[in-house]
Amino acid sequence: MKIIVSFSLLICLAACQTRHKEEKENSGKPNIIIINMDDLGYGDVGAYGATELKTPNFDRLANGGIRFTNGHSTSSTCTPSRFALITGVYPWRNSEAKILPGTAPLIIDTAQATIASVLKGAGYRTGVVGKWHLGLGDGHADWNKPISPGPNQLGFDYAYIMAATQDRVPTVYIEDGSVVGLDPNDPIEVSYEQNFEGEPTALTHPEMLTMKWHHGHNQSIVNGVPRIGFMKGGKKALWKDEDMADHFLAKARDFVESNKNQPFFLYYAMQQPHVPRTPHPRFAGTTGLGPRGDVIAEADWCVGEFLKTLEDNKLLENTLIIFTSDNGPVVNDGYHDDAVEKLGKHTPAGPLRGGKYSLFEGGTRVPFITYWKGTIQPGVSDALVCQVDLMASLSALAGQSYSGQDSQDLLDVLLGKSSRGRANLVLEASGRTALREGDWLLIPPYKGQAVNKHVNIELGNALEYQLYDLGKDLAQQHNLAKENEEKVKQMAQTLESIQGKPAGDVPELELK
Repeated sequence: MKIIVSFSLLICLAACQTRHKEEKENSGKPNIIIINMDDLGYGDVGAYGATELKTPNFDRLANGGIRFTNGHSTSSTCTPSRFALITGVYPWRNSEAKILPGTAPLIIDTAQATIASVLKGAGYRTGVVGKWHLGLGDGHADWNKPISPGPNQLGFDYAYIMAATQDRVPTVYIEDGSVVGLDPNDPIEVSYEQNFEGEPTALTHPEMLTMKWHHGHNQSIVNGVPRIGFMKGGKKALWKDEDMADHFLAKARDFVESNKNQPFFLYYAMQQPHVPRTPHPRFAGTTGLGPRGDVIAEADWCVGEFLKTLEDNKLLENTLIIFTSDNGPVVNDGYHDDAVEKLGKHTPAGPLRGGKYSLFEGGTRVPFITYWKGTIQPGVSDALVCQVDLMASLSALAGQSYSGQDSQDLLDVLLGKSSRGRANLVLEASGRTALREGDWLLIPPYKGQAVNKHVNIELGNALEYQLYDLGKDLAQQHNLAKENEEKVKQMAQTLESIQGKPAGDVPELELK
């Protein structure tokens, strides 16, 4: 009996020593939070020049941290941008990294390193709350059973997400792979090919709509809102659109509260101001800019409430917060919601040309802020930085080694210790690419429409090379390609060498 007790004590002591060692190793590691907005433009934030829209909590981060004026997503649309942020890999390297339906399979290989898997390996508790839109399962998901692979197989200990976007089915929350609140007697069926017999759509039952569609959003009706895709069943599991911001905020706060005694990484992927814009009644009509302005105000409030949670738990001085957006802005993106009519003097892209879907700067130059109370000194940086670099930079912060061809370790830049950003950056819009090099932007020739008429945004397409000096011409009004042929040739060769293939629709460089 004495031998057994002694042996048990030894096991207990060993476990305690191991736990103490882990706590000691983790004690110096800061918490990391990425707040990623959805379609928030460079000009939608007060600290970036917005005057018609008040964003005091976004501004608090910007004014108390580093406001990057030259911060980019990799892409001007959501899925590829999020792929790059999570993996540190340019999205054009993955042919599946394009805007996905809600039924798409997971496009990140489970063997691929992600920010979550690297930080988890460094002792972090990892979580994602909000918009996912990187696919789930193998492409044949049964929404009535646990769905795998997903975020939990990519290094996230906890995942509370929507599968795709607020305007796409399935319109349900998914927690660690399972639909929340599902009644097994009312199974969910989802299709992006054909409707289910007897199910109303926006085309067959317009009288059921509480929001009128403008283009593309005319299939299944959920909560009076017409969606992309068809869905049947799951009535008890359906989300309430007006409560979504509050719902995700509560889950983000819960994650912090549950993990405050250990290093944690939270990817808080907010859904605003993506369509459908459904502000809670507390915010409806408060900005005078229509639902788009109202949901930005709502998101700003959510950030403020989230910061209070960090303050209440005395975590702000040990937490790096990165605030950004997946791509540039769009005003009308599928619904009649007064966003255009009530825009007034507000300019969502600020001084930039283009927006969502575009190769012009408005497509990928986004709000990009780093905040760490007491560690990052407030300031403004013009360094060229990109979300693809978060993988290498956060790996370095956590003391983990990382080697990748695209993501660069810019930790010193993000912390304000250096002003030297990237030398070049490949940007992407729906499969089309462009190259940033210093202040220069080169857009190769691309066929196709110059303007997306549905959303009234210039796409950047032209049959000739476009070269802009953004240091002197941020609005991109002067194409300098013909008077800088050598620069065009050099940058075209650089882009080709990075991609391993010629860019653009025109196979040979022709400026005349």
